[in-house]
Amino acid sequence: MTVRLTVAQALVRFLAAQHTERDGERRRLISATWGIFGHGNVAGLGQALVEHAGAMPFHQGRNEQAMVHAAVGYARQCDRLSTHAVTTSIGPGATNLVTGAALATVNHLPVLLLPGDVFAARPADPVLQQLEVPYAGDVSVNDTLRPVSRYFDRITRPEQLIPGALHAMRVLTDPVETGAVTLALPQDVQAEAYDWPEAFFAERVWAVRRPGADPAELAEAVRAVRRARRPLVIAGGGVHHSRAEDSLAEFAAATGIPVASTQAGKGSLRHDHPQDVGGVGHTGTATADELARTADLVIGVGTRYTDFTTASGTLFGNPDVRFLNLNIASFDSHKLAGLPLVADARSGLGELAEALGAHGHRVAASYVAEYTEDKERWEQRVDACIEADEPDVRPTQPQVIGALDALADESDIIVAAAGSLPGDLHKLWRTRSRDQYHLEYGYSCMGYEIPAAIGVKLAAPGRNVWALVGDGTYLMMPTEIVTAVQEGVAIKVLLVQNHGYASIGGLSESVGAERFGTAYRHRAADGAFTGAPLPVDLAANAASLGMRVLRARTVRDLRSALAEARAADTPTCVYVETETSDTVSGAPEAQAWWDVPVAETAARSSAVKARELYERHVSTRRRHL
Repeated sequence: MTVRLTVAQALVRFLAAQHTERDGERRRLISATWGIFGHGNVAGLGQALVEHAGAMPFHQGRNEQAMVHAAVGYARQCDRLSTHAVTTSIGPGATNLVTGAALATVNHLPVLLLPGDVFAARPADPVLQQLEVPYAGDVSVNDTLRPVSRYFDRITRPEQLIPGALHAMRVLTDPVETGAVTLALPQDVQAEAYDWPEAFFAERVWAVRRPGADPAELAEAVRAVRRARRPLVIAGGGVHHSRAEDSLAEFAAATGIPVASTQAGKGSLRHDHPQDVGGVGHTGTATADELARTADLVIGVGTRYTDFTTASGTLFGNPDVRFLNLNIASFDSHKLAGLPLVADARSGLGELAEALGAHGHRVAASYVAEYTEDKERWEQRVDACIEADEPDVRPTQPQVIGALDALADESDIIVAAAGSLPGDLHKLWRTRSRDQYHLEYGYSCMGYEIPAAIGVKLAAPGRNVWALVGDGTYLMMPTEIVTAVQEGVAIKVLLVQNHGYASIGGLSESVGAERFGTAYRHRAADGAFTGAPLPVDLAANAASLGMRVLRARTVRDLRSALAEARAADTPTCVYVETETSDTVSGAPEAQAWWDVPVAETAARSSAVKARELYERHVSTRRRHL
């Protein structure tokens, strides 16, 4: 039996029938589609989405990159079991997807991209927005999506959709391979009719695997843990993707092994779990980083070991340190010449805990006492910088974080991605639930926060979702405020004004670039951007896009505004200008190095001094072989 539909109609109907299942939980795989329409998709996918509106919910976006961010935020909140599709026209609509696609793939988060493409039949060549490539007739701007997609296909004939769509679903649901998946759809092919086998539209369930460990690898892992005297777990995003938080908590409690976390892994343990020692690496806590320096065994669980985590290869200083890497991806499990334990995080932790339990394994009480006391000292430092003794003064950024931290409970979710906020949050935020801390730091993409918060809120409609945004990030992509207002998605935006790129400004100063080009200020007489702050009113901008805005000038105002925003059932922004004076206490300095190369030769003294310090740090780098 067949049914005659256009390619676009067939694709929408097919997507509506796809599901995932893990641990007995079934979810719809593609639960909605985002779109901005142009000539490359309006008559194909646009018409199909109208035709099948009852089967495929639709969200209207304002920026193509932002639509991908929203889909990615939704997918992460759904533990990668459900995601959204994103459709665009050809040309700039398609190329605007590239940054979002890279973000999804770097973070191993599924999203389905459906960009329109130029005519497959080439009745007119070139068409509007077509990039002509003299050496190839089959290349379009959509080919820019190839290197940032985990799967790419161009559907130039209707019958190609069947294998292409099935391959796309396979990759989206594979916990190792998942990321951005692109089906490029020529605009004429989208509207072309074909007799489709009805079996193509049957409900299909894609099982999401939980592979266990190889017995030989597990036995070697057990021996490594039992030999270690100063082991440390580093929890990455894979803990969350696998929903392995309870297994990790049980493993840590049973063995006494402390647990540090990457940006993606923060919240793997609650902040008050006895074995939680906070963030690790360049933005980590003093407690976790000192444990990392002296660890003789680092147990990486679901982490990619980025340079922020390893302090660019300088963090793990024990000459006898070894690595045991529990990861579902073989590629990541072999990093740092580690012992591989290729398995799902939850399955692997359970098997490792069971095997160690048979031996009654636990670290020495003196080691537990050491990191417990260090953690208490760190918490005192956190208290000192987030608390505000003077409520009628302008807050520092850590005090802004502290005000929200004091208000939030385990139901709140915070979303951030770039600038100085991620570093402060990694050190200071006290995570209360497994999914409260939503930091996109694999790609650290400015502009992610607001659209991702919309995606998170769509996945968790009953919870308070906060987008924490600096002024630099806000100016990158405030457009989806309009979408939140249009659809009544009651996100909360905490907009922090510090008049420039504060994070990069600090980095610039440390590498001898003297904060050049990082402040939002008028030009001075000498041509530098050192004049008065720009008279930009971001609160007025947010209000002009339809959002309710609460201005906070002091700590007292901030506390009141945050409470009011948290209770609001409409999209609400809290706008606060922070104290940026060097004399005001900020977050603790970085507890570990990060490699940003400094000019090897320079005439300015700032760069010369920075290079001297850089060379001292570089000399401590190790290659773990």
